[in-house]
Amino acid sequence: MLIKRIDITRLDDCLALAVSRDWTPDRRVWTLMFEIGAVFGIDDPGGGLAGCVVSTRYGTRLSAIGMMLVAEGFGRQGLGTRLMEHAIADGGTESTWLTATRFGKPLYEKLGFRSVGECTRYAGDLRLPPSGGSRPVSIEDVPAMVRLDAAVFGAPREHVLRAVLSAADQVRVIEGTDGVRGYGAAWRNVDNTAIGPLVATDERTARDLIADLAAGSDQPIRFHLADTHPELREWLESHGAEREFDTTAMVYGASLPGDRERLFLPLTLATG
Repeated sequence: MLIKRIDITRLDDCLALAVSRDWTPDRRVWTLMFEIGAVFGIDDPGGGLAGCVVSTRYGTRLSAIGMMLVAEGFGRQGLGTRLMEHAIADGGTESTWLTATRFGKPLYEKLGFRSVGECTRYAGDLRLPPSGGSRPVSIEDVPAMVRLDAAVFGAPREHVLRAVLSAADQVRVIEGTDGVRGYGAAWRNVDNTAIGPLVATDERTARDLIADLAAGSDQPIRFHLADTHPELREWLESHGAEREFDTTAMVYGASLPGDRERLFLPLTLATG
């Protein structure tokens, strides 16, 4: 049962594996994973996939691992460990980042990952009036967005931002006297609208972006929020956001680069 890189022609197999493990079959997210990352799979001799994992590399400093799935019929055969070791080696970066459920955390700890914080998934009908302080992104904003993002994320991910600009339903920016001081994206998924990534110079800017991205949505709003922003968490909960589940942020290798205080919302839990 070899691990090999797979391409977008195996999208339906990934979705079927996700459904079999009670994950939402989010075609848009999986399509993005194939575009910006490396998707690895193990074939099920009976058809489909026995397991898969995604590695997303950001230069030499940082990579992210996500979408690690093993079919129920192949549990306890070491496939998860093999997939994780393969993804770590494929990244080959100073730091490797992931988020873990309580079920996956023991495996990641055995592989050398250490906990660095908590991340909570929220969803709800946010009752937020638009701030009026943001506007839709323009092509002229991209260089400033890339510079701000590189300083905050600590590793180059222009390829990811350009993919977001092409695929997201809306991307908005807020300008300051020195140019772009925040940006955020919103995605319409199967049963919700996800917000992320969201990078801002301060919490006030982050609040305004969230309010404007959520305005007018006829679906519940979903996002993942780290434990580094307790005041933002309280504000969002007071406006209708409800906690769904917690995960643990974990790192392998060097500490995470960048200024994580200004990285308010990740793109997805699979990518950071």
